[in-house]
Amino acid sequence: MGFSREVSFELKSIIEPIVMSQKAATKTEILNNIAEATGFNRKQVASVLDALSGEINKGVSRGGPGQFTIPGLCKIVVQDKPATEAAIRPNPFKPGEMMEVKAKAARRVVKVRPLKNLKDMVA
Repeated sequence: MGFSREVSFELKSIIEPIVMSQKAATKTEILNNIAEATGFNRKQVASVLDALSGEINKGVSRGGPGQFTIPGLCKIVVQDKPATEAAIRPNPFKPGEMMEVKAKAARRVVKVRPLKNLKDMVA
């Protein structure tokens, strides 16, 4: 016994704004939720997150391996991008017109790649 298409569409239009209006959790809310779920106090949870931050710093800083994996969630990778010279290239938004592209200095870029469990949470 399911809903008809019309009823399910009406429910979706009512529920969707409610879900979309939810705000992201604040740091305090996250700490309180983790403390409640684990039975640790808030200071212990904060110290664990600080330790995790320190481990990520070791992994992605210069001299480190350049990556850090949070098991089951994501992989944080640092890419070294070389410097680029100024050039004149075709404008992708106005065919036939050329545009000047500014030079960019060499830089380190952080990429966060989701792992399977995180992808499954969203799907």
